[in-house]
Amino acid sequence: MKYISTRGKAPALSFGDVLLAGLANDGGLYVPETLPHYSKDEIASWASLSYQELAFKVMWPFVEGDIPAEEFKSMIEEAYAGFNHESIAPMVQVGNNEWVLELFRGPTLAFKDFALQLLGRLMDYVLAKRNEKLVIMGATSGDTGSAAIEGCRHSEHLSIFILHPYQRVSEVQRRQMTTVIDDNVFNVAVKGNFDDCQGMVKSSFADQSFLKGAKLGAVNSINWARIMAQIVYYFSSALAVGGPHRNVSFSVPTGNFGDIFAGYLAKKMGLPVDQLVVATNQNDILHRVIAENDMSRQALNVTLSPSMDIMVSSNFERLLFDAHGRNGAEIDDLMARFNKGDVSLNDQAWSFVKENFDSYKVDDKRTCEVITEVHDSAQYLLDPHTAIGLEAARQCWKDKSVPMITLATAHPVKFPEAVEKAGCDLPNLPEHMKDLFEREESYSVLDNELTQVQSFVAERI
Repeated sequence: MKYISTRGKAPALSFGDVLLAGLANDGGLYVPETLPHYSKDEIASWASLSYQELAFKVMWPFVEGDIPAEEFKSMIEEAYAGFNHESIAPMVQVGNNEWVLELFRGPTLAFKDFALQLLGRLMDYVLAKRNEKLVIMGATSGDTGSAAIEGCRHSEHLSIFILHPYQRVSEVQRRQMTTVIDDNVFNVAVKGNFDDCQGMVKSSFADQSFLKGAKLGAVNSINWARIMAQIVYYFSSALAVGGPHRNVSFSVPTGNFGDIFAGYLAKKMGLPVDQLVVATNQNDILHRVIAENDMSRQALNVTLSPSMDIMVSSNFERLLFDAHGRNGAEIDDLMARFNKGDVSLNDQAWSFVKENFDSYKVDDKRTCEVITEVHDSAQYLLDPHTAIGLEAARQCWKDKSVPMITLATAHPVKFPEAVEKAGCDLPNLPEHMKDLFEREESYSVLDNELTQVQSFVAERI
């Protein structure tokens, strides 16, 4: 399978090259040239498979030709060996025909583990074969960083630099990153917001001269392999509630648009998805685009759901590529205009987006109310992002005979402020993290200056 850039100017690449490149050299994001498609009967035949076996079935077409099947199976087994539930992505019923998909059973307690535990192993394999080393540079709004570090810390072929917004992630999220004291791990707290961190990563990919010959790689969801791995749990959860011979709907807490884009791809690959609900907090650019065709950038709010405090959703470009008939030149022009100011979509593209997605935004007050209500009604504790997803699901649910699955993207222990404001007791840290607050921390606080951050990276590789 070949991969092409959303902006149409970069060469088509193989999976291995896309894995290491991250961002295309024209500034675009890589997407598969074609998608595999599965019949309902074929999907139904997967119902008895383990999560690991299902993951191989779903992802194999994307890597075939670059990685031998048995090697890929081994990587999948290793990636999910550290999850604390045998089903890897268990489902919990919280209402009538209403489900929560627990994606926080991995080592860092967030959905990012599904992709990043695999991504580190994929990169290690390809780099070892090529006898190369790679400098990973990533931005995090809270959860990507710790999952990426956990996936890459043992690699002999990777150095990893993670940028997070200073004092804008929860203490648990920060400590999960900054207490990893490995020689190849560097944490940087930037005096700015997530969009500033993400902008620095994108600028660094566009001009890598500061690295003096070293190569840059990505672990953010701009890396196609992240999206690929997330497609799997849409299939596993749909199968758990009677798919594919009945439709299923999903509500997804959404920041950078990668997780819900994986759901859109699952639908294109044959999964009978009725609704895909984009759930946002007050940083609601995606909701505004879908509901009002308003892509204006507004001031970024600091909320109780910090992983969604994003105003520039990178992966939305992948959807816009489809919405514009896969015309790279149109996307190149649209993104150039967006970077200069506010834009709106043409009628055809906006119709495409509205046909594929519903959306809803939830403020902090309502987020806490939902946490309280679900704790009282179902004796189940939600993290703030999942609470937003559940509220959006309930507000947008068109057909109550169709199962509605909300993606639980993180463990509530990571967000004590929201849990306590909801009047609930904070759960204990899991056993493997119980001494987190006693561990030594190591991180550097830098100004919101690209040259300062790039100098920091260059001096340490």
